Amino acid sequence: MTASDPGLRRTLGVGDAVVIGLGSMVGAGIFAALAPAAHAAGSGLLLGLAVAAVVAYCNAMSSARLAALYPASGGTYVYGRERLGEFWGYLAGWSFVVGKTASCAAMALTVGTYVWPGQAHAVAVAAVVALTAVNYGGVQKSAWLTRVIVAVVLAVLAAVVVGCLVSGEADAGRLDIGASDGVGGVLQAAGLLFFAFAGYARIATLGEEVRDPARTIPRAIPLALGIALVVYAGVAVAVLSVLGSDGLGDATAPLADAVRAAGMPWLVPVVRIGAAVAALGSLLALILGVSRTTLAMARDRHLPGALAVVHPRFQVPHRAELAVGAVVAVLAATVDVRGAIGFSSFGVLAYYAVANASAWTLDSAPTARVVPVVGLLGCAVLAFSLPGVSVVVGAGVLVVGVLAYGVRRWVRAGAGKG
Repeated sequence: MTASDPGLRRTLGVGDAVVIGLGSMVGAGIFAALAPAAHAAGSGLLLGLAVAAVVAYCNAMSSARLAALYPASGGTYVYGRERLGEFWGYLAGWSFVVGKTASCAAMALTVGTYVWPGQAHAVAVAAVVALTAVNYGGVQKSAWLTRVIVAVVLAVLAAVVVGCLVSGEADAGRLDIGASDGVGGVLQAAGLLFFAFAGYARIATLGEEVRDPARTIPRAIPLALGIALVVYAGVAVAVLSVLGSDGLGDATAPLADAVRAAGMPWLVPVVRIGAAVAALGSLLALILGVSRTTLAMARDRHLPGALAVVHPRFQVPHRAELAVGAVVAVLAATVDVRGAIGFSSFGVLAYYAVANASAWTLDSAPTARVVPVVGLLGCAVLAFSLPGVSVVVGAGVLVVGVLAYGVRRWVRAGAGKG
């Protein structure tokens, strides 16, 4: 680091890191991915959740081991570069930035849909602008706000679970796993639900901003993932017991529909507020993570070098944050929320495939390689089990990134000869 680029400030402890991870996960999964996953899997939704959790656990363990060795901003972009070579690091970074930018847009639109359905795009853009400003002021402010958001969301979800399960409409027969729509549907649901688990990546991408990263990151990642899994399972069981898989699959606002069906219409406005707050928390952490990966790629000149500057006072990558905020605002004004989920899942699964391949190189012992192998194969299977449009568009965007990398190398080689 130089005097003009002082680096990022290490202010986050284990609790802060866990909260940032939870802020990313609970908003995305519960309020955005349950309905399309139920539509894909039927009553196999719970099986899909279990498969997604296994793949996410493998990814989390691989990420935690790598983050302890390479505590720098960028996450798998850094791990792939260090363990597999420059190209694989670049591919991971490209997948993450593109996929998670789509996630940002999806979360912003979720806020707009719940706050003011008639002006969802305008509200989404306003949310992006406001949270970009919060992140600009420093990561500790972001962690504090995320802590408040997570507390509110968990309270709302607890009310939904208790309300549904104690109502006279709850029926355990609606949880029949044997009525699933086949292996393909379960895998597609798992791929969509993986979108909900990917928030722990925020912890790894904040490697330069946590205290004692070798200890903090390996503890925070599995802890955040475990808490999120318990929350997801509880909410999925409660909502399925009231709506059934068909009702859940057709719902546009599944948790609101569930409490209404359970005979608690007074709780619907609370759920709507909780959904908006959850999506805000997810959006806050997503912008934080994408900007840090942008910073790391800009440092290596895979993205414009001007984005690598760290603010001398706030010690945040302010140009990267502003650039990410601007792109997300444009997308939030134009895209569709459901299409963004599948596209984001494809990009993030590609990102974690590189993470698992990187972790595979850490130890030659066969037992130590079980987790990264399962994670790598799981990412590949889930990515290509997603809806066809998501696979085609996601693969196309990755190809664009590869071509950009090749052109850049060719230009560099030509300049070197000159």
